[in-house]
Amino acid sequence: MGMGMRAMARLGGGIAATALAAIFAAPAMAQDLLGQPVPAGLGLQTAAAPLAHEAHFFHNVVLMPVITVICVLVLALLVWIAIRYNKRANPTPAKWSHNTVIEVIWTVVPVLILVGISLFSFRLLFAYHDYPDSDVTVKITGNQWNWGYEYPDQGVAEYISNMLPEDKAPKHLYRLAADEPMVVPVGQNVRLLITASDVIHAVAVPAFAIKVDAVPGRMNETWFRAEKEGDYYGQCSELCGVDHAFMPIHVKVVSKQAFAEWVASKGGSMTKAADEAAAAAVPAAAEAPEVDAVRRAIEKWRNHFPDLDARAEELADRARAAEKARIAAEEEAKRQAEQEARRLAEEEAKLAAEKAKEEELQKMMQLLAEQKAARDARYAARKDRQKKGRR
Repeated sequence: MGMGMRAMARLGGGIAATALAAIFAAPAMAQDLLGQPVPAGLGLQTAAAPLAHEAHFFHNVVLMPVITVICVLVLALLVWIAIRYNKRANPTPAKWSHNTVIEVIWTVVPVLILVGISLFSFRLLFAYHDYPDSDVTVKITGNQWNWGYEYPDQGVAEYISNMLPEDKAPKHLYRLAADEPMVVPVGQNVRLLITASDVIHAVAVPAFAIKVDAVPGRMNETWFRAEKEGDYYGQCSELCGVDHAFMPIHVKVVSKQAFAEWVASKGGSMTKAADEAAAAAVPAAAEAPEVDAVRRAIEKWRNHFPDLDARAEELADRARAAEKARIAAEEEAKRQAEQEARRLAEEEAKLAAEKAKEEELQKMMQLLAEQKAARDARYAARKDRQKKGRR
């Protein structure tokens, strides 16, 4: 029996060690293929953003050890009970059916485990919703079956990103690479505004640990900050129709200078707000003489008519009073119309009730007439029988 328990402990320890080693070794296996699936890979894709590091910590350091220990413990208990308490080893079963200490333990311990997990879970959830100041904003629109990207801060109009056909894409990137990727600068906070034009889609990029639904008529939001330049791949992860598998998400992370050049090639500008302010200032400067002339004319009229402001205020008060009177009249008319409608409805209800009573009375009178006719017929028949009897 002792040998069996030691062997079982070794087996459980070996399973746990193998699982944990595979979990922590998986990121090292994926270093050569950052941002894309690893052939025969095990575990999550290598983290390439702060949120991804925190999500991987929660998965690898918090969840997986807890899950592994629980699974090994339950397996060990099942094996131990099957060996120790089978019919041959324990021919005379115990007569008790409860153990207060054990029941308290298996109630309290899972609660404590869940509370401990929730502390890390809430911390991660807060990190996902604690949006930092964004350096770049990208609006993503899901369509059947492609993605539209727009950069409102840089003035880059929406462009469509389609999957590269099989003959143009690298073999290991088929259904991942796109002809027009989403381009973002490295080390910058990227804000994603996500929506859809037809059905529900979902933006999912595993290397950044983001997955957000794209819902028609609704704007969802998330963020990431890429740590390394390169190409990162994801896919629509919400079943959205027949070509759901053919709408990849291709994110190209480049240097700040390369991003500025790309924005210029798309007809945008890294200083769009400043350019618009400068363009608005030019007409204002050109109109300055005309504005001064108008201002001088107004001052001249005010000198001729000192009470001009008072008259204007009086007219404004009259207009406000007239508007209040109009609104009050409309409300009174609406109230009276509602009262009249209620009165008519009550009268109709009364008429309907009276009509129902009249119909009921007619039915009763008809029934009484039928009963009287039947009674008269029985009386006449009885008199006929009596006459025949006297004869």
